[in-house]
Amino acid sequence: MKKRSIAILLILLLLTGTAVRAEDYCPADGNTENLTRLLSCLLSAYTAPRPDAALEIDSILEEIRTVDERDYRIASAVASEWEETYLDPEYMLRISIGDEYAPELQGTALEDCRKHAFVVLGYALENGEMKDELIGRCDTAAAAARTFPDAIIVCSGGATGKNNPLNRTEAGLMKEYLVDECAIDPDRIFIDESAMTTAENAWNSLAILREQGAETITIITSAYHMLRGMALYNAVSALYDLEYGYPVRIVENYCFDIRADAETRQREASIAVMQLGGILNPSADGRQPKPGRP
Repeated sequence: MKKRSIAILLILLLLTGTAVRAEDYCPADGNTENLTRLLSCLLSAYTAPRPDAALEIDSILEEIRTVDERDYRIASAVASEWEETYLDPEYMLRISIGDEYAPELQGTALEDCRKHAFVVLGYALENGEMKDELIGRCDTAAAAARTFPDAIIVCSGGATGKNNPLNRTEAGLMKEYLVDECAIDPDRIFIDESAMTTAENAWNSLAILREQGAETITIITSAYHMLRGMALYNAVSALYDLEYGYPVRIVENYCFDIRADAETRQREASIAVMQLGGILNPSADGRQPKPGRP
């Protein structure tokens, strides 16, 4: 109960604080509290499952719909993704076995990749260099890229790490590695070098994907981080659809094999909900990135 209360408090703080924002989107009067309740319900349905959770989620969504149909479209997209991934014990994460190619992705929705992108999420640098985990994500991306040579690759991640005097970026190093070590054509690789959070990964990547005309994506990250990444990308895609008529569908996941225990999974879910809060009810101070501006 204590952990749940803390998580809900953090959600409330985030919903009233600074966050990544959409250009024109702000919830209708009366839906701020409803969205907060929805996120709290989604989190508790995962961390402390109960039989009536689905009914409560549906009830809150209907309250949101009564206030504003636009808010309902966004909230229902968020809830649907959460139910399909976090709340489905049989949801499959596709784990790379470390081969040169990606047999785990063959026979999936990726067979036609002319408008598909592999989106690779960054990981904090150490002394301006990639850690083994980020290298592993790059190797996973390279295997997918070799298997599906028509797809593009989007690497996202800014200048991170305490000792990084040259401000080297995760995305820049990822591209260098993919080109120099994995022999991937640089013309296939697009980079976002400003994102500092998973939510910003999503906003900035969507701007690139829209520019390149991608219609579907596979997210590539570590296994423990995948559900959070999918939840945030799905929410941002719903906002892009609302604002620009441009949806991008997540059709697959592909994971570098670093998994997590139950405590870490619950912590990841709490972070996901907090960042979803920033997407669903952003601050209006105008300081945050807008759609279309990587």
